Formats: sequence, structure tokens, C-alpha cells
Amino acid sequence: MSTLESRMIKYPSKKYSGVVPLKVIPGHFVTNHSHINYYVDLTTIKSRLSEASQCAHVLAQQYAYSAIPIDTIVCLDGTDVIGTFLAQELQNAGHTIHNAHKSIYVICPERTPNSQLFFRENVEPMVRGKNVILLLASVTTGISIRRGIECMGYYGGLIRGVATLFSAVDQMDGVQVNTVFTSDDIPGYASYDGNACPFCKDKVRVEAMVNSFGYSKL
Repeated sequence: MSTLESRMIKYPSKKYSGVVPLKVIPGHFVTNHSHINYYVDLTTIKSRLSEASQCAHVLAQQYAYSAIPIDTIVCLDGTDVIGTFLAQELQNAGHTIHNAHKSIYVICPERTPNSQLFFRENVEPMVRGKNVILLLASVTTGISIRRGIECMGYYGGLIRGVATLFSAVDQMDGVQVNTVFTSDDIPGYASYDGNACPFCKDKVRVEAMVNSFGYSKL
């Protein structure tokens, strides 16, 4: 077990009972957009069927009584397993679907070398004019949500919701963020701009670069 994993802590969701606990590691970490004092480890939630289905069920409940139609779930950060479970939950609940096949599409965009999202021509029809849920793993500052919203706008997708496993923001650009875990579930969770990071000010070294897929120790 690595030094980081030996410090792992599990926190239950304060809002949803019965869901798998959130795994976090305290320390000094850097994302693409900020410095954070906890690394949120979503590895097993995204890849273990039992955990993925639990979280998909929680997310589905947040749309269960909505009249908003959903045609497509766009999965970012390796959330396609959860997206599949979410689509199944929504269809089983009789959620409104507007596409001709009466079935929810579950798709993943590609990324260019400079991290721009794009779809191939054969996938575009699953986005253009469709009612879309944007599904992400974790959100710290909301920048990744904004990029997803911009991508959907470029391809003509209609954003009907944003869903995440963990989010430190409640909304982005007027769009509500539905999530399983929030920063309130992690005692003292904080995100800092790189120029105002108290760890850096105190010369505490960065332990790892982190994102929704994992960490790379420095």
C-alpha cells in the first residue's frame, strides 16, 4: 500500500443513506485548475458494479419526478459505467424520452491534445437537438462543467442537467448540479487558487497531481 493510500478516510453521504462511502486522502494536491487539501478517490465507484449502480440510483432519484426529457447522457471522466446504469434507471422509471428510438444514448466525447472535447460525425446525431445530461466524476471549481456545456452548445445539444459523483459547486452558469457527494461530506474540504494556496505559502510540498482518473505522485 502506498503512503497516500495508507491515509485514506471514508465518509458517508450526509444526504443519502445506504450509498457507498466516499474515499478521500488528506494532503496537498494539485488539479488542472486549483490546489486542494483532499484527493477524492472515485476509482472503485466508477469501476465496481455494485458501487456504480448505487450511485446511479441516487442520481436517478434526483430526476425521477422531473418532467424534463432526457435523450442522451454524455459521460466524462470515465463515468460510462455509471452513465449506463443511470440510463437504465431512468428508462425503467418511465422517464420521458424524445428521440425516435425511445432509448437513451450513452456516449463519451473524445479530447484533443489541448483538452477540447469533440464528437465524431457518426456520434453527432446523438447530441444535436437532443436533451442531454452531462455526467462527470468530480467537480472542484466548475471549469470542467463549463467546458462540457460549451461543447454541448457547439454541437447543438440541449443541456437538461449536470450530474456528478462529487461536486464542490451547486450550480454553474445557471445549471443545477445534482450530485451524490458534496464538499459538506468532507470535514474542512477546501480548494485554493494556485496563487493563494496556504500550503504553498507555508512551503508544504505538493504530494501529487490529481484528476478524476487518479493521482501521480511527485
